[in-house]
Amino acid sequence: MEYLFILFSLLQCLNFGSAAAAAHAGNGDGVQPLSKIAIHKAVNAFHENASVKAHPTVLGTKGEDSGWITVEVECPKPSEDDWIAVFSPANFNSSTCPPSGDMEEAPYICSAPIKYKYANDSNAKYKRTGKASIKFQLINQRADFSFALFSGGLSDPKLVAVSNPISFANPKAPLYPRLSQGKSWNEMTVTWTSGYNIIEAVSFVEWGLKGESQTRSPAGMLTFHRNSMCAPPARTVGWRDPGFIHTSFLKDLWPNSVYTYKLGHKLLNGSYVWSKSYSFKSSPFPGQDSLQRVIIFGDMGKAERDGSNEYSNYQPGSLNTTDQLIKDLKNIDIVFHIGDITYANGYISQWDQFTSQVEPIASTVPYMIASGNHERDTPNSGSFYDGNDSGGECGVLAETMFYVPAENRAKFWYSTDYGMFHFCIADSEHDWREGSEQYKFIEKCLASADRQKQPWLIFIAHRVLGYSSSYWKDGSFGEPMGRESLQGLWQKYKVDIAFFGHIHNYERTCPVYQGQCMNSEKSNYSGAVNGTINIVVGGGGSHLSKFGPIQTSWSLYKDSDFGFVKLTAFNHSYLLFEYKKSSDGKVYDSFTISRDYRDVLACVYDGCEPTTLGY
Repeated sequence: MEYLFILFSLLQCLNFGSAAAAAHAGNGDGVQPLSKIAIHKAVNAFHENASVKAHPTVLGTKGEDSGWITVEVECPKPSEDDWIAVFSPANFNSSTCPPSGDMEEAPYICSAPIKYKYANDSNAKYKRTGKASIKFQLINQRADFSFALFSGGLSDPKLVAVSNPISFANPKAPLYPRLSQGKSWNEMTVTWTSGYNIIEAVSFVEWGLKGESQTRSPAGMLTFHRNSMCAPPARTVGWRDPGFIHTSFLKDLWPNSVYTYKLGHKLLNGSYVWSKSYSFKSSPFPGQDSLQRVIIFGDMGKAERDGSNEYSNYQPGSLNTTDQLIKDLKNIDIVFHIGDITYANGYISQWDQFTSQVEPIASTVPYMIASGNHERDTPNSGSFYDGNDSGGECGVLAETMFYVPAENRAKFWYSTDYGMFHFCIADSEHDWREGSEQYKFIEKCLASADRQKQPWLIFIAHRVLGYSSSYWKDGSFGEPMGRESLQGLWQKYKVDIAFFGHIHNYERTCPVYQGQCMNSEKSNYSGAVNGTINIVVGGGGSHLSKFGPIQTSWSLYKDSDFGFVKLTAFNHSYLLFEYKKSSDGKVYDSFTISRDYRDVLACVYDGCEPTTLGY
């Protein structure tokens, strides 16, 4: 009964019929596509002349971690709202459901599909002929797959036919490595996903300088279970076994050196399972004077290259952003994805699909993340905001799937260095107000920057704790209490740039403090900047946000489009800022900061060191 009550509660939060109709009509609504499916309402409507056949039946025979499947559909009573769901595991009937005290009407499906397509969208003649040939791209997700034909649309699904199963040659293979900075500058962490439990195999990374002898470092293993989730749908229809997440720490790296690595599992019978080979370049020594390039964006989410799940409405810019970064990867050293990572919103399968999408990036350069509302927020779970934007994930997925060098990963704030940069990453989903534990961390992080060695001081948070014109309706122009608690610290410690996501657009302010521009320059700053430049860069991929009608004095550039920021430090005295659109990778806004160390030390308003007349 408890499980049924949770499902009923989930229904109260969703309007399946209207949401599905709007998305099918092509109007973006920002709703997680899988949440539109009333899968628990599905009933059997099998037809002896309906069929679904999928081929090839085995993928990954040459070690590939993805592949294309052709699904042939025949339906004697076709309709424009017929759709094909992809289920994994392939067996999705009541035998896979958690115990329930009540008998359910067959087929009692208690887990959502991992993706879907409308049959008529894939083949315009389907409604007339009842036949369609549909292509899906599958990634290895540690289980087999099947394809099901439903009529009745997403809100009233009727199961018409089910295909043969499809599988990968090795569904347990180690996949989707994610690099991250460790807790020291000369440490790189490698996190990946596999189907191998610690009792089945020993996990490790084989690595070393390119072209030289390799060594092995052991990996720890984490996983989580349904009862680790805090609310629906993560605890109910969105649940899917996450497999096992391994992390290895590669230590004592030489600076600026190319390393090769591959993921390994030693099985109990003594045989080995290997991933393909990867490489990365280690971090520069802190303060090193060299070319250093940083990418920052938020709110990207994921999309489907096969066109499924109507992601063109949900995360329309995600693939463009991903592809632009892959295209320019040789000119990128480190990436910061500052919250709202996957927008899985409690549908666990989507995290595998996201890590697959960013694998070309995250396996090559450190992919640092921040916590956003769609990772953390769940009622009564300790999040600062009491909504359910995470769909019941309550931070567990983000904390487990990605490594960050935080003292406590449940408190997602941390600092990291990269050459001439010092980054302070806040967790906007936990209390940041003065006197809080996080406030003390933020001040300590900012104060610890050695500006002679690391002149470029960067603050990062997901929600806009600074300035955004999109908050015009309540007149706050940012999260309430954000600026009043933190901008004094930014001014005191002379933070160069504060980056935020959450609002799905791009905006740049002047160097601002207490609502006033502290510098009249707009594009070429020289000497003391006098304030902190606020950047909203939440146009990574999710549906776009509009700006308000109020023209604020501190806003210099606005763009309601998909894009990302690139910072290039040429040396200790010169920084280039570029905003690029995801559609073409071209620069649409930029500025430079040129200064000497004495300019960093210079007295600014509310940012002066105490002096004495004594000598």
